[in-house]
Amino acid sequence: NTFMLYYSFKARLQLLGSTVLIAGVEATENQLLEDQTKKLHKDMKKSTEADLAMSKAAVKISADLLSNPLCEQDQAFLDSMTALDTAMRRMDSFNQEKVNQIQKTVIDPLKKYSGVFPSLNMAVKRREQALQDYKRLQSKAEKYEEKEKTGPVMVKLHQAREELRPVREDFEAKNKQLLDEMPKFYYSRIDYFQPSFEALIRAQVVYFTEMYNIFSELTDQIDQAGLTDEQRERETEAKLSELRALSIVADD
Repeated sequence: NTFMLYYSFKARLQLLGSTVLIAGVEATENQLLEDQTKKLHKDMKKSTEADLAMSKAAVKISADLLSNPLCEQDQAFLDSMTALDTAMRRMDSFNQEKVNQIQKTVIDPLKKYSGVFPSLNMAVKRREQALQDYKRLQSKAEKYEEKEKTGPVMVKLHQAREELRPVREDFEAKNKQLLDEMPKFYYSRIDYFQPSFEALIRAQVVYFTEMYNIFSELTDQIDQAGLTDEQRERETEAKLSELRALSIVADD
């Protein structure tokens, strides 16, 4: 899970756009940046929800085992299940701390970053509208320029140019603003996300270090025989074979 988060986060950062061009080419990469930010935010939320569900399920399993009637009949089994239940509750507690840390240092910053895009997209739309107004009035002025220069035509040409001038200035101002600010916004993405990426790794390192300690202690408590997994598998299969040999479970 840690490696999946690592490579997912890293891949998303690399995919957060590549170039931002306003004059002549629309900022499609900005849309990619927005889409990838939202997807990363969604993936991180799903990951933490899955983590919490896993540890809660582990606690439920250990509680069910602890309430098993065998615990009333076998002290060794009771001791093992008590140790398991304690370990699962410790795991759940540390897991909650990890998720809370990721929420504050990764998920919340991603959400805040996503919140910038509506105003940014609106600025792009305003620039596009200004461009359309500019083109429309420029085309109008050019039509009068192509006509025979009669008195009435010259008056209308002057009026068209006067109408065009503030619209052109408005477009140029909006275009210049985007040309200046969108690259700054785009290229700041790594600096913004890098601390979150580092915090994600630290949270995972702390959590899995604690998990190693918890399960090492649990192994020492319940693994008295020191059997290998293969030996345990053979032992379990042998017990199952004995059960299958009973007449009450024999095949008809």
